[in-house]
This record gives sequence, structure tokens and C-alpha cells, in this order.
Amino acid sequence: MAKNKKILIVTECFYPEEFKINDVALSWKDKGYDVDVLTLAPTYPLGKVFPGYKNGFFRKDEYQGINIFRIHAVTGYRDSAIKKVLKYINFAIFGSITAIFIGRRYDYVFGFNLGSLTDMLPAVVIRKLYKKPTMFWVQDVWPDSVYAYGFKKTKILSTLLDTFVKFMHHNITAIAISSKGFESKLEPYIKKGLRFSYAPNWADDLDMDMDMDPIILSTTQKVHFTFAGNIGKVQNLENIINAFCLLASAYQEKSQLNIIGDGSNLINLKKLSNNNLSIIFHGKQMREDMAKFYKASDFLIVSLIDEPIFSVTVPAKTQTYIAAKKPILAIINGDVADIVHDNSLGVCADPSNIKLIKEAFEKCIDMSENEKSKFIINNTKLLETTFNKDSIINKMTSQLVGCND
Repeated sequence: MAKNKKILIVTECFYPEEFKINDVALSWKDKGYDVDVLTLAPTYPLGKVFPGYKNGFFRKDEYQGINIFRIHAVTGYRDSAIKKVLKYINFAIFGSITAIFIGRRYDYVFGFNLGSLTDMLPAVVIRKLYKKPTMFWVQDVWPDSVYAYGFKKTKILSTLLDTFVKFMHHNITAIAISSKGFESKLEPYIKKGLRFSYAPNWADDLDMDMDMDPIILSTTQKVHFTFAGNIGKVQNLENIINAFCLLASAYQEKSQLNIIGDGSNLINLKKLSNNNLSIIFHGKQMREDMAKFYKASDFLIVSLIDEPIFSVTVPAKTQTYIAAKKPILAIINGDVADIVHDNSLGVCADPSNIKLIKEAFEKCIDMSENEKSKFIINNTKLLETTFNKDSIINKMTSQLVGCND
């Protein structure tokens, strides 16, 4: 039984930062587990400590009955690659030191591998010292993502990364992957006998009440395209804006590109849009208000640059868009394009081809309401099956508590 069993979650980000691991922790708490979290002071995505939180060396707080151990976070990383690296090193070192002191008390350790694999080192330390069953839920793949973010693939770096990745994945007892494409990337690094479990990010709970008033995005009737999320280089918004600006005036007059969020590339994108009246930057919005933006939109955009690692990456917004029950414009290759195409959820375009992105915009603008409704029906079907939150968490729970030493 779950009663009195203790789980430690190791994660770079946790509440009030908005990630799926929050739902996992609350679900386990509801199932009767004692849940603690080892994480950083909350700073994502702006690189600043959230209001109401202090960035001490070691602090404790609580969230709905969940104890949280917080490590000092390196700030200012949004505009500094060096500080971003220091952020990862910081948690690897001081998180591991903390893990030495608290790790013995837990029955299971669960690592939410959001980005840098170094963030999972505290979990592996506990595994090595105390032999606790340890599981990773992988959201990003090393070493591929390291190179995708601009690090040059030298022989020395490649050897170091390969050795580290293999060490990490040889010291866990279970692994779940958020994208099916991760399996081929990680296969060379896992120990013999370790099986992959597919646990995609589920769709966020959205209150898409029919009686809810949507946000007024424009004063005239238009086809609204909406991108919501982190605004960085890898989101490929340069190509999206360039393609939209190439639309004939007749198309631009009856459409609008809405960009919601904040991030390191926002200022550059505003300059690139050149005050185009059909491109609107709404800034960062409260999570509870997003349903109103989705309801007011005709197409929701998911996009990443054309890099091999991103072909096996499924941004969490994909499932959120499915929950919003709106057609998807997928400007991305790989797993997401397959999900959208194979399940008939919307329109796809090659992220590196501005001409094809432009044509995708045109296709969407010309699309009939009947065609759009077919996409919406398919969204509902997928929401109830593949991307059902309770089913995914239950599957990971069984895997964690059932993994053998």
C-alpha cells in the first residue's frame, strides 16, 4: 500500500513554477504517499526569484502538504550562457550535498529530468549511497540537446558527455520518456535490461466552458493564430514572423498573429515584426487566463527550429493545445508533426522553409469551419486516450514502486 511510503522528487523546477511535476506530486500525495521535493528557489523563466520567496543557501517551505527543500539558485541566466551553466552546476553540487543528508529516509526517488541531465545527479547520489529505487522521467535528451543549444561537438566534450550520460543511466532502476523518439537516442546509454516506458506530457486541465467569454483579440473578424510559451531562439518564431509578413495584404488584413509569453528572444522578435499591425505581442499572461486566449483563437501554433534533437521533442504546449480543442498549426518536424498529421489535428509545415510556412498560413486562413470542426473532434478523442493525465501518472507510479534494485 502507498500509506507511509516516502517519495523524494528531484527536479530543477517546482511550484510556483508551472510544470507537470506539480501534478505528479499532488497525485502521489492524494494516493497516500509522503512526498518531498528537492529543487531550486523558483526563478523560471525570467531568471529572477519569484516574489515572496527568498534565495537562501538552503530553505524549506511547503505546498499543499508537500515538503520542499530549496537550494540557492543562480539568477540572471536568461541573458547569460555562463550563468545558465553555473545554474546547472550549482544544483548538481549543492543538491547532491543535500541529498546525502536527506536521502536515506525515502523509499523511492523520482527524477524529473526537465533539461540538464546534471540536475539528476542528486537522485543518482541517493541511488549509489542508499540503493533506493530511482526513476527518471525524461523531458530532454543528453548529449544531443547540449549540441543543439550551440556547444561545439569536440572529441573531448563528446567523450566527457558520453561517459557522464552512461554513468547516470546505468544508476537508475526505471525510466520513462515523454517522447517515443527519445528511445533511439538513449538506447546506447542505458544499462542492459532497463526498459523504456512511454509517458507523454498530458494535456493541462483547461476550463473551456462554452459560456466563458473569450479575450477580445481584435475589433474586427479575423483568423487568429496564437503562439503561447517561452520565447527563445529554439522556438523558431523568426521564421514564423518572416513567413507571416510575406502574406499578401489581403491575407494579412483578415488574420492576426498573437504571441503570448516572455523570454530571451522577445526584443529581437519585436524588432523583426517591424510594427506590423497584424502581429500582436501580448506579453506573459496568467495561466488561469490562457483558456480565454485559446478560445478566441482559430489555430494554435507549436514550433521548434529544425534540429535533429527537436525532431524527437514534444513541447508540453502540444498537449495543452489538444486540451483547448483547437486546430493546431505545427511548424515542426518529427514526433509532433507525426502526432498532428497521423491523428488529423491540424496543419503541418517544415520549420526551416519560410515559403511552406507562408503557404500553411494561407491554407489555414482559407479553411472552412467544417474542416476545422473535424480537427476539434479528433482532439477530443486523443485527449481521452493517449494524453489522459490520470492514466499516465498511474502508469509511472506502478513503474516507480515496482522497479527492482
